[in-house]
Amino acid sequence: MDWTRAIDGYCERSDPSYWAEPVNALTNFAFLIAAVVMWRRCKDAPEGRVLAYILGAIGAGSYLFHTHATVWAAILDVLPILIFTLVYIYMANRDFLGWPAWVSAVGALAYVPYSAVLQPVFEALPFFAISAQYWPLPLLIAAYGIILWRRAPTTAVWLCGNAGLLGLSLVARSLDQGLCTDWPLGTHFLWHLLNALMLGAMIETWRRHPLQSSTT
Repeated sequence: MDWTRAIDGYCERSDPSYWAEPVNALTNFAFLIAAVVMWRRCKDAPEGRVLAYILGAIGAGSYLFHTHATVWAAILDVLPILIFTLVYIYMANRDFLGWPAWVSAVGALAYVPYSAVLQPVFEALPFFAISAQYWPLPLLIAAYGIILWRRAPTTAVWLCGNAGLLGLSLVARSLDQGLCTDWPLGTHFLWHLLNALMLGAMIETWRRHPLQSSTT
């Protein structure tokens, strides 16, 4: 594998230079802002702070990808997202569903085959294909919301809202290439802004859940 191979996958990038994607690069600071906000809000919840650290890593990895635009940077872009996903699913299984720790861990790892099965389905759909690896996520988040609708309605509403927000951010990500001719800036930067908001809201959903449980 050529780790230094250049990748040009977004409207804004017109050459391989470091600052060829200034908007895509700088909007990653939204992840860092969300991470700082949630780190402070999770002062009494150490595991929430772990998620906040990973959220910051998502912003750093995406920044490196949209500046260096190489294979190694692409790996640093997607790896923190996968880590956040697996850690959050583990915590959701344990704290939302009440599963034992080991069952929660197995359930989190089950995301890998779940995503592997659904990704080809989305790849077969023209508009969804470009973001096929991410579309299984809003479906899963919404599923947790439906499961929790009776036992934890506030958490369920937050989860379903977050699923919708992620779907909207995926639409922005998917529109990018098709709008290059009419809108050279593209829409990928909206994926960053909306995703930062959504991931921060996902941490807040987890933080609020025991507060809701203690009053019901």
